[in-house]
Amino acid sequence: MSIKSKCINFFKIVFPSTLLELGIFIFFLSIYGILGSYIALNYRIIFDSRIPWDAYFSFDNKAIVMTGGSFERHPLSYYFFNWIREVILFFTNGKMDVNFRLILAWLSNFIISLSLVQVYKYLKNIIRLPHLLNLLIVFFFSLFSTNILLSFTPETYTYTLFLLVLFNYYTAIKLKKDGKIAGSALALAGVTIGGLTVTNIVKVFIPIIFEKGLFKSWKKFGNATLRVLISAVIFILLYLNRIDFKYQNILSKSGEQYEKFSNVNSTPIWDMIYSYFFGGNILFPSFFIREKHNMKGFYYKAIFMEVYSTAFSYIFIGLVLSFILWSYFKNFKNNLVQILMLSFLVDIAIHCVFRFGLHTSYIYGGHYVFVYPLFLGWLFYAYKNSPKILSFLTASISAFTVFLMLNNYHRMIDFFEFLNLYYI
Repeated sequence: MSIKSKCINFFKIVFPSTLLELGIFIFFLSIYGILGSYIALNYRIIFDSRIPWDAYFSFDNKAIVMTGGSFERHPLSYYFFNWIREVILFFTNGKMDVNFRLILAWLSNFIISLSLVQVYKYLKNIIRLPHLLNLLIVFFFSLFSTNILLSFTPETYTYTLFLLVLFNYYTAIKLKKDGKIAGSALALAGVTIGGLTVTNIVKVFIPIIFEKGLFKSWKKFGNATLRVLISAVIFILLYLNRIDFKYQNILSKSGEQYEKFSNVNSTPIWDMIYSYFFGGNILFPSFFIREKHNMKGFYYKAIFMEVYSTAFSYIFIGLVLSFILWSYFKNFKNNLVQILMLSFLVDIAIHCVFRFGLHTSYIYGGHYVFVYPLFLGWLFYAYKNSPKILSFLTASISAFTVFLMLNNYHRMIDFFEFLNLYYI
């Protein structure tokens, strides 16, 4: 295949390639754009040079934009966000003002809207569902609290969500054709996905396990091992170069971070798992406000999520999770479904088993929330020849969508009340 053909195929995978996909992209770009523009133009919460972290739901907006975040968790994001920041400053004449906030919001909006297009592409081209079902699932997904918040939030999670959905779509295309995942694609995914959040690099290598005949041929196994090793070495060398090869800092800083984010026991563990990890990235709970400071004498108000306080919220999340499990077991022999579940289990292990950041695990949705609509898509696929069950599933997702829209709209009103009180 020529370089020109590869470039064309790359752009067709990444960007909208049909009128319907373009329509989906423009629709969400407009809706999220209105939300993000209003917040950026009227409030200073998206970027305030005095507030490095935690202004809303533990996002580290200023710290991420200015430094890329801590090197032990976000090893290469420093370079990525340096580039973003300098480009924006070029257009704002070096000022971090309202225009700076507006461009940050629109970059996030652009990436989240592209992520929704990627989900649609997966549903249409990999699972091959009818258009109306694809649109229903994508619209349901668009209402998740993670997507709403990340659509105007400059954070690593915003870009990680897009890259993970894109990589899953790309690998699904390759595996459906019984092909192998290119070493260049593995290296690029390792640097971008792992570079933004180090633990996500594991997810880059999961699809390799499911290449056809991998464990039946020493040649194929050796080739796969070589591709993984090359990708890992490139990532490690770039990581070490980022910290001037002072690798001792990785262990010491990682230990400090684990102690800091894994020993919060103010809420029962089961409720943090249910309300924050599984639920908070989909359905907004109620909020509470704390006073924080920036370690330099400036105090500010920050908003966080409560655990769920109504039975309806617990039931809703329980039903969504039951549909996900239903899909998984119904499609248990499907390798693409196994890839999604193994990817999801990485985050379950980090946050629920090892309890890293469990008390604010609703912010980590960008690392795994995309598996929900894809699992739902596979559930519809499993019953494509069962009209009654298809009708039940369609009615259920429609009801979920209405409940999610009403709840999250109500909670966003609470969020705007917070903005009007403290961030005008």
